[in-house]
Amino acid sequence: MSEPPSAEPKLEESTSMSIDDGDKTELSPELMTALRQLQAAPQFSSTPTPTPTQPASQESIAVKHESTPPPQSEWDRLRAQLREKPVDADGWLKLADMAEDSGDIEKIKDTYEGMLETYPNTPSVQIAYLKHFLDDPSQFGQAEALFRRFLLRTTPSVELLKFYLTYIRRVTNGPNAREVIRKCYDFALGHIGQDKDSFEIWQDYINFLKAGETNTTWEEQQKMDAVRKAYQHAVQIPMENVKRLWEEYQEFENGLNRITAKKFISDLTEAHMQARTVLNQLQEHLTVLFPPPPPPRGNRPAIWLPRPPTFNQNDKALVQRWRLYLKWEESNPLEIEEKDRATLLQRIQSVYRKAVVRMRYYSEIWYMAYAWTNSIGKVDDAIALLKAGIEANPASFVLNFAYAEAVELQGNFAEVHATYERFLEVLRKDLEVVEERVNSSTSSSSSIGSQNSQKTDPNAMDVSSSFLQPPSQTPSPNSSFATQVADEKPPKSKELVDKRTDYGIVYIMYMRFGRRAEGLKSARNIFGKARRDRWTPWEVYEAAALMEYHCGNKDVQVASRIFEKGMETFGDEVEFVLRYLGFLISINDENNARALFERVIGTFAPEKARPLWERWARYEYQYGDLAAAQKLEKRISEVYPNDPPIKRFAERHKYLNIDAIAVRDLGFVIGRQPARANGSGLLARADTLQTIMASTQQQKETPPAPSASKRAASPEHRRRDESRGDYPSKRQRPTSPVRERDRDWRDGRDGPRRRHGSPAWEREREREGPPPRRNFKEDREEDKGVVLPNVLSWFIGMLPAASAFDGPVFRTDDLMQVFRNAVIPATSSTRARSPPPAPRPAGGRPPPDYGPYQGPGGGRRGRW
Repeated sequence: MSEPPSAEPKLEESTSMSIDDGDKTELSPELMTALRQLQAAPQFSSTPTPTPTQPASQESIAVKHESTPPPQSEWDRLRAQLREKPVDADGWLKLADMAEDSGDIEKIKDTYEGMLETYPNTPSVQIAYLKHFLDDPSQFGQAEALFRRFLLRTTPSVELLKFYLTYIRRVTNGPNAREVIRKCYDFALGHIGQDKDSFEIWQDYINFLKAGETNTTWEEQQKMDAVRKAYQHAVQIPMENVKRLWEEYQEFENGLNRITAKKFISDLTEAHMQARTVLNQLQEHLTVLFPPPPPPRGNRPAIWLPRPPTFNQNDKALVQRWRLYLKWEESNPLEIEEKDRATLLQRIQSVYRKAVVRMRYYSEIWYMAYAWTNSIGKVDDAIALLKAGIEANPASFVLNFAYAEAVELQGNFAEVHATYERFLEVLRKDLEVVEERVNSSTSSSSSIGSQNSQKTDPNAMDVSSSFLQPPSQTPSPNSSFATQVADEKPPKSKELVDKRTDYGIVYIMYMRFGRRAEGLKSARNIFGKARRDRWTPWEVYEAAALMEYHCGNKDVQVASRIFEKGMETFGDEVEFVLRYLGFLISINDENNARALFERVIGTFAPEKARPLWERWARYEYQYGDLAAAQKLEKRISEVYPNDPPIKRFAERHKYLNIDAIAVRDLGFVIGRQPARANGSGLLARADTLQTIMASTQQQKETPPAPSASKRAASPEHRRRDESRGDYPSKRQRPTSPVRERDRDWRDGRDGPRRRHGSPAWEREREREGPPPRRNFKEDREEDKGVVLPNVLSWFIGMLPAASAFDGPVFRTDDLMQVFRNAVIPATSSTRARSPPPAPRPAGGRPPPDYGPYQGPGGGRRGRW
């Protein structure tokens, strides 16, 4: 039949046909509207000429679909973004809101399944997902499948089990309903019975037991025993409203038998009071660790999702609080006896499972859970925790290294190789992402620079082109990635250098595993892979060379060849050359060490070559002759003409970090300000004469400028100060803000008056001008920079270090506050500080006295 082709005419054709036939009444306005809609439909061709055949129309339809694909909805675009970057809590919450608003069950399933794939075991997501299948009885099968998945494959939570028990009591009926419900309660309490928030489940369970019907005395006794057992277990748990359960238990026992009740209650009183004490401590821990979730936007339940750390102060404080809480739980605060060790282990295990859900992206918490689980002998569970932690944090060093060692102890070397290969692949992708970001940030400036260099010097374009080559191109073996070029790159590339160094650590650990598990040949094969990797840093070459030397029968030739191979790639790395030089010195290969030093010292700029000069000079000072040392010093003075001669002389007479010239002859202890945390003026081990001379020269070049707002000291006053400068003066004690304000008021608005006996450091500060008003904390920080007198410096130098003190530590601020607010009774009846009393009026009662208590003999006697 020809009905399908005739059902798709053009609007113009239909109107013309109707006019020619003279049947104008058949085209109603509704039909015209329908025809216009068909005309505007995307499957029709837009050309005015009608298609003669059906195949041609099909071809035009296909072309139309290919040219204008249907636009994606906002939900589809956001879902595609979350597939690429799944760790985005805000994006998932927005996607859930959009799915809930749409009402499409398929979108809701896709949203929550993806959310649970990224954030497994999250109770709020599980509950929000389940609520969509509990309103319609036809969806109960889907709900039960989700319950089985959430309760059996993962660790259930209190909220999820409350939801589950409510569902079971709703749908379970029949002769065996009570038995099924009782088993469900036993299952729930076996998992979360020790939780702080399990009060409602315990309360419902006890009420469920009390509501049981009995027909005989034996059944009634069995019911009472079951209720008593549930009460006795619940009142020893530090949970909310445990006091209410204790009161109900007392009423229950007294209602049965007052004689036996006294014994049962007395046996549990100590454990119950301990639980209430622990509950107070537990609430202090958990208030910070479990903040309330953000409020939902619509009818969706509140959802809390973990977020990756940025390791700011808040993140570090949160990890510290979790660390303290977990250690507190491990310390057995409930004092559970050894016979109930299973209860203690269940409690700690549930705490750790809850911690890894809340702190999913914190590797330290995962490792703590692994270490504790492994310590109680559950090796398989501990390894499973490491696998889950690596799934959440694939770039975690501590988790991958711990998993590799755990599997190595089991003898599964193939899994260890696979672990290191996966870890290296993850870090390699991260490096490529960072490289692409660094190159894109510098592409504009580099392109401008390359254009300018092409106009001036056509041979000056190799540096930028070699640095900005695409990641797909492998650099030549002689090209170096870092240091000399990295110093000229923008500061953002420091992240790439640091990540590359961390990448090398994985190869070093990988080679260690191969050497100890499979022999030196396996380590050499791993090093061969590292040499072909363009991201391998110089630390891998050094580790391989030292491994060959120490584990390969002191094979110096192989180790030297590895170092020389590294020099081809990292010859401009000062640290690598310094390590190579130190290795040659350590094996007493003086000729090659001297040849290496002379070969590379001219290739570095003076500011970068100083460590090499220092290392070789230290070798000459210790094991060379005096003429060679002086000759080397002459070369160093030509490279660094600004170094004082005494610096090289002191370096020549120093051993390790013992610098007697700086301490005894230059007075470094006396002249240095106590800027360290211990507050002493002692010379630190890491200080050298170079820093001494630099700080001294800086102090000479930058004298303090007098302030214009402060009047300069008179010549007579300056002479008096200089005449007293040799004597150690008493250091003024910092005063409180109240006394500082009183002194300002007493001395006038121009600041404190200068005293002739004030220390030199105080007079110098006064010459610089009066500082702005500061609080007591700033005054203490200013006092840290004071130069102590000679006697006090010597005395402080004789004192032991602050770390040697093992006594109690008091806060001076608190002590001063106690002394300031203390009320000391007077020895006489007269009050020294109280103002004189107002004259008493002629009649009436005396005014009340609100002054401090003056003791039995002080003040007025009588009623007031």
